[in-house]
Parts: sequence; C-alpha cells; structure tokens
Amino acid sequence: MNAKKPYALFSFDCESDARSLIPSRPERSCKGDFGRVLCVCGSKGMAGAAYLSAKGAYRTGAGLVEIFTHESNRIILQTLLPEAIVTTFESYSRDALLNSIEKADCIVAGCGMGVTPESRALLSDILHSVDSSRTPLVLDADALNLISRNPSLLKYTKGAVITPHAKEMSRLTGYSVAEILANPSDIAYSYAQKHSLVCVLKDRHTVVSDGGDRLYINKSGNSGMATGGSGDVLSGILGGILAQRKNGSLTPLNAATLGVYIHGLCGDEAAASLGEHSVMASDIINALPTVLKRITQ
Repeated sequence: MNAKKPYALFSFDCESDARSLIPSRPERSCKGDFGRVLCVCGSKGMAGAAYLSAKGAYRTGAGLVEIFTHESNRIILQTLLPEAIVTTFESYSRDALLNSIEKADCIVAGCGMGVTPESRALLSDILHSVDSSRTPLVLDADALNLISRNPSLLKYTKGAVITPHAKEMSRLTGYSVAEILANPSDIAYSYAQKHSLVCVLKDRHTVVSDGGDRLYINKSGNSGMATGGSGDVLSGILGGILAQRKNGSLTPLNAATLGVYIHGLCGDEAAASLGEHSVMASDIINALPTVLKRITQ
C-alpha cells in the first residue's frame, strides 16, 4: 500500500450529520413515495434472515417491502411480518424474480440465501438484470460467499453496496483475516476502487469506501452487536434508506455511511437497556424507532 493515502479519513460520529442525510418525509405522501425494497433472502430453515432484513427495511422508513424466498418460509414470514409482501417458490423461477425486480426501488440480496446451485442461479439473474445506478443493490452474506466462489460474477457488481465482515472479505480478496483487521481502510478502499462499488467492511469501527477521495470510519456500536442476524438488520436498514433516495440526493456512499451509523446507534441504545451480553438482532430493530425519532427531531 502507498505511504501517502489516496483518500481522506472522516469519522462518522455525530447525530447532527445523520440528521442532515436522512431522507425527508413529505406530509402529503403515500407508501410509493418511500420506496419498495425487495429482499431476496432466506432459504430452507433460514426464514429468520429474511425476517430481520425485511423488518429492518420497514423500520427505517421503506414504504413497502417484498420478500422473495423459499415456500417453506411463507407461513413463518406472514405470521412474523404481515406487513410484507411474500413471494415464494418451490423451485426457483426466473420469471417470478424478474417480475419482483421490475417493481423494486432497492434490492437486498444474500441474507440466509445459501450457497447452492439454485441460489447461484438466483444471484446471477439478479446481477445480470439490475442496473445499480437506477435500482440500488445491497449484497450481503451468502451473496458475497457465492461471488467469492464464482469470481466471474464480480463484473456485474458495479455500483452495488457490499457488506462483508472480515472473513467474507478474506474470501473475496485472498487476504488473511489478520491482514484485513490490521489494514481495513486500505483494503476496503482498494477493493471498492477496483470493482467500482461501495464497500462496507464491518468491524469494531466499520469502514465505508466507494474508492473515492473520502473514506468514513464509523464510531457507533458495541460488542453486543456481534450476534447472529445483526448483519441482516444492517442490510435491511441500508435497503430502507436507499429505497427512499427519491426524496433526496443521497449518494450510495452517504446512504451506506448513514445506515451503518444508525445501525450502530441502535446497538448502543439496546446495550444501554439490556447490557452488551444480552443484545440480540431483534433488539437492534426494536431500537430503531427511538433512534430515528431522536435524530429527526
């Protein structure tokens, strides 16, 4: 890495900065004004990932959320989140997916998706069908694992927001986890620049870079957030913010930075009430109303 950094470091740790970025909510409006998020998430036995992502998007202000998932998850999801549209399949249908994509203002893909041949075909169809400059795309978890196993898919990720933790980043880049933890900023920057995307490299202080001249270090959050499903919630929060971009001029970089900060604030709110040992992913979602109300007032 060069001794002189090609980017300037900025800490994101101020609620007033977040307030200036949060999409507006016009008094005269309908659900269509606040965006439709499509969560392509979940597989057999992984309904929870789809639920956490979809509810995170709703609680962040999305007008409508659709979940595209396996049929075995239908009853669970319709029970846990009756507000969501649930579109399911027994065997993956490309036509059904494309119909859902056509209606979406943002797509979140990968949470609990699995790394089967069927999920690879599903992800490949998403990447081939979505123009991220028009319909923002958030890729997390198994979407990233599938890409690391099928590098040819990388050429279709331009403009996407990816949210790897260190082990997922290791699979994507070939660096060891230790190397990534020792130098997250340069590695996130280089990967984002090389592939023309936004990299949210999750860590104690998450790094957000689009490969440009500004790199953000997030300062909210705590160890209680190191729990199953926390990343699914973050993906949903990012999807909810990106779907609302029609009410503002947020860049994908600013939207990602804002989402990471809000996610961390919710973790801090949950830990203040429950203690860091007891925070669960659902507690992060439950803190969203309090955090967003405080920021926006």
